[in-house]
Amino acid sequence: MTKPWPPQTLARWIGILLLISLVFGSFGEGYVPAKMLVAGDAAATAKNIIQLQSLFRFGYGGYVVEGLCDAALTALLYLLLRPAGRELALVALLLRIVATAAFAAAESFYFAALPILSGANYLKAFSPDQLNALSVLSLKLYSSSGIVPTLFYGVAWLILGRLTFVSGYLPKWLGALMALAGLCFVTGMFVLILAPAYASDFFLMPMLIGMLVFALYLLIRGVDERMWHEKTAVA
Repeated sequence: MTKPWPPQTLARWIGILLLISLVFGSFGEGYVPAKMLVAGDAAATAKNIIQLQSLFRFGYGGYVVEGLCDAALTALLYLLLRPAGRELALVALLLRIVATAAFAAAESFYFAALPILSGANYLKAFSPDQLNALSVLSLKLYSSSGIVPTLFYGVAWLILGRLTFVSGYLPKWLGALMALAGLCFVTGMFVLILAPAYASDFFLMPMLIGMLVFALYLLIRGVDERMWHEKTAVA
């Protein structure tokens, strides 16, 4: 029978996967779309997708890597924070499962822009302008269909912050930072739904900072193993 992973191993893997997710997610969700999208110009956007097809595919690959990391992180975060509160850790686990699965499905809309512009015979019923508009619509659908999964993700991060705060084997300030990041993320998504004119990347920054700080802390300092084992024994 294999022995369960010690808490420091869990912490190191979580830190590594968080950093990988940040790098590939920033590439797929930030850098590549900025290269492709031309505001208010469907023809120019479609031209970029066709001419920079390899970059477009690598961007989608970045999404895939990020999704795989999120799936693994969902399980590892549950194992690390379960001693701090099994019920809440389970709620966060389920929220992250829903968020990861739904966001993975939403990413299909992103990739759909490429076959729309492929020039296949069955698309000849549409004019070039219609195909350009459909490709941009596909990207817009990806963006809008990712809002609710992101809300689930933010709520899960808020709960994980609370668990970190009360854990005793991780610092309270780190839990407070994670909870603040989750709250800002949720607020940003509701603003995007209810008052899109006020939507801003400002709501995203605390999450990026929180993930980076959390990852670096786990890689450099790890957890208080004695306290983790005490909490596990009590649980």
